Amino acid sequence: MRPTNAAARASLSARAIRFYVANGLLDRPEGTGTAATYGYRHLLQLLHIKIRQREGQTLERIKPELAELTGDALERRVATALAPALGAGSDIAVARDGELDGVWRRVHVADGIELHVRDDSPASSSSAVVAIREAVRAALGREDIR
Repeated sequence: MRPTNAAARASLSARAIRFYVANGLLDRPEGTGTAATYGYRHLLQLLHIKIRQREGQTLERIKPELAELTGDALERRVATALAPALGAGSDIAVARDGELDGVWRRVHVADGIELHVRDDSPASSSSAVVAIREAVRAALGREDIR
């Protein structure tokens, strides 16, 4: 899909980030001036802005979305949008007893943990795979995730 918003193709700059903060799209950073620090939520907000711009949305439409999203919901939205691009090339074919058993998607969950989902399974949709992966990560505890 081609973005209808030229800003979607522009790379982020310090000026753009200051603009987003000043206009309420991005939470204010901790500290001020050169001591300002941005965290994980800021990264998710920036990714959400760029994803929505690539979908053709204006900043005016994006602003209320960001205001109502909690951290977990924002993380899920960004992960769902990026999952197809990040999983590209991860499908593998598995042979059993010399016969092709189907095409499987291999999804990295954490260090040493993978999910394997067969393409013809109802659980193979991108949103289902992301939800399953996030549920497993939550069960493990976020400190175990890489």
